[in-house]
Amino acid sequence: MRTHATRTTTRLTLVLSLTSALFAAGCGSEKAEGASTVPKPTASKNSPAPWDGRAQQVADAWDGSKAAEAYRNGYYPLGDSTPPPSNGFHSDDDKTAHMLENYLLRGKLPTTAPKEGKVKWAGGESLTLPLLDARQTYTAMDRVDSPNDPQLTVTSAKLGEMSIVTSRGPATVPAWLFTLEGYDEPLKRVAFEPSKLPKPPIGRASGGRTTRYGLEELGRLVEVSEDGRSVTVVAYHGSCDDGPAVDALETDGSVVLSASIVGGNTGGICTMELRGEKVTVKLDRPLGDRVLLDAFMGRPLSNAW
Repeated sequence: MRTHATRTTTRLTLVLSLTSALFAAGCGSEKAEGASTVPKPTASKNSPAPWDGRAQQVADAWDGSKAAEAYRNGYYPLGDSTPPPSNGFHSDDDKTAHMLENYLLRGKLPTTAPKEGKVKWAGGESLTLPLLDARQTYTAMDRVDSPNDPQLTVTSAKLGEMSIVTSRGPATVPAWLFTLEGYDEPLKRVAFEPSKLPKPPIGRASGGRTTRYGLEELGRLVEVSEDGRSVTVVAYHGSCDDGPAVDALETDGSVVLSASIVGGNTGGICTMELRGEKVTVKLDRPLGDRVLLDAFMGRPLSNAW
């Protein structure tokens, strides 16, 4: 039963620099993330948004469902599976290489590893999962083979551990520690694949990327703060509007995020491109083990592209 529900509208905090893509008819794709800040006005909250009913439908479908139970029993990372070194990268080129997931292997990786490992949560619960070996983990991390772009050079690796925020709270997980050329601190990468998502108890909203009420499909989950009081996601908009807004409907069992676009064409000349921005949404209470959902898709948000 839903006992608590609020809507929170939070404006964008960071802008993604994107390669131009078709925006007409809902076409386009996100290409890269940037780092400029652009303050935007807060949208009016005097009347409910027309898609509030959809968010409530998604929450009602998930809360208490078998899908939610299965989700809470699995391993679903909400944090960065390959976080940057604690002291940051040495150059903008290295930051770009990490963002692009563009690496160069110069050295040998371990050829043996345990078959399984454990996710260990702070409350004492654990989950045993198949462990990826060093080569599999490196391949999952190195998604771009582009020698003409900046690259980070990996020279060796060893098995260790790292902490990561998951759908069940902070956890300690096995990780491969990759030695980077020029760095004293290794680059950590989780040695697990996420659990398979359960079948959602509700389908996606009708329409392409946008419904007739203005509800937009969200992009990927960027991160959940360490205290669980805020989540950052990618939301899309065009070149002739005031940017995206993201509302949160909170219940005891879920947090449903609804994306929309503020403003519209002002009569000027607009380029046909799809832009993505990082939007941080503050919650009334920590996310905890509540399921984080996209109102448009009706399914949990993922930090995968």
